[in-house]
Amino acid sequence: MAVIWGVIFHALGGFASGSFYLPYKKVKGWSWESYWLVGGIVSWLLVPWLLGFLTIPNLMEVLRQTDNSTLFWVYFWGVLWGFGGLTFGLGMRYLGLSLGMAVIMGLCALVGTLVPPIWGGTMSQLMSTASGQVTLFGLLVCLVGILICSRAGIMKEKSLSAEAKAESIAEYDLRKGLLVAVFSGIMSACFAFGLEAGQKIADLAVQQGADPLYKNNAILVVILLGGLTTNAVWCLYLNLKNRTYTDYVNPSYPALRNILFCALAGTLWYFQFFFYGMGDTRLGVYRFSGWTLHMAFIIAFSSMWGLYLHEWRGANRATMRTVSLGILTVVLSTVIVGYGNYLGSEKAEATVPAPAKPLTQVSAEPQPAQ
Repeated sequence: MAVIWGVIFHALGGFASGSFYLPYKKVKGWSWESYWLVGGIVSWLLVPWLLGFLTIPNLMEVLRQTDNSTLFWVYFWGVLWGFGGLTFGLGMRYLGLSLGMAVIMGLCALVGTLVPPIWGGTMSQLMSTASGQVTLFGLLVCLVGILICSRAGIMKEKSLSAEAKAESIAEYDLRKGLLVAVFSGIMSACFAFGLEAGQKIADLAVQQGADPLYKNNAILVVILLGGLTTNAVWCLYLNLKNRTYTDYVNPSYPALRNILFCALAGTLWYFQFFFYGMGDTRLGVYRFSGWTLHMAFIIAFSSMWGLYLHEWRGANRATMRTVSLGILTVVLSTVIVGYGNYLGSEKAEATVPAPAKPLTQVSAEPQPAQ
């Protein structure tokens, strides 16, 4: 049941992430850097600290007890992940929800899942077990699904006129979008490294009385501060360069309405990692593969939204069949990875030593006090 709940939590996180960009489409009259910064302040600062204080007793004490080296590396990986977040928004602009998410999150899944066991020297051990082999096969299936989705994007590029592509995605640009998406996917994987580096923080949170289900919320406040640093610096620079700082106070546009939609997008975005942290605590010895589960669910849900929003409008039947096959392949990979986790948890339970037998023989008669 723990593994099943882990998959469910990752599915909820994937739905939140796959849906978070939709409120941004309701923002009117603001430049990209303006609405991205407002949403980022909510998702990387306000909501993480609010839920951190609500779920982690003595959060500030936990951070004070954490050694400076751990805090630095978690923050450092957050800063690098911030570059992935910046270019992530651009990928959505150029490729749309379905194709953009497939390429970015797929690469993020592969890099974020494979690097930790390679870095930790446990890859050969994983490859020698049935559960590890099934899990790695699931990663391979995920990669195949990404390639199929990318192929669908190329087919769309060839089959539609420039006017038709602009009608579904205003700034559609396959070449520029793929370059941005590759960079974003690799850098976004740094989030997984930050979570791995911050396990000492999570352990301290449990020692302070936090429910293990929410222990990763203590890590998130540090990682997301790093991401906020990168994104805030760049967005403010663009505000000054493009003179778009007037967006926030321009009476010609509904500022309050825009802020509410940005806040909704930011809150949805944060909940992807809130649920990811919960799922991470339930996957047992093969928790490293949770990153792939998370990314694959994001791809599946965002692709469904892309179809619902007619991002593939006008594409021929062969293209539609290809993108549908790609989405189904990615979803299948989550099932395979989940089964690999199940096998790993079963093996872990089987190897738990039985309680030691008492040295003296147990008798039905009461024993005299020693």
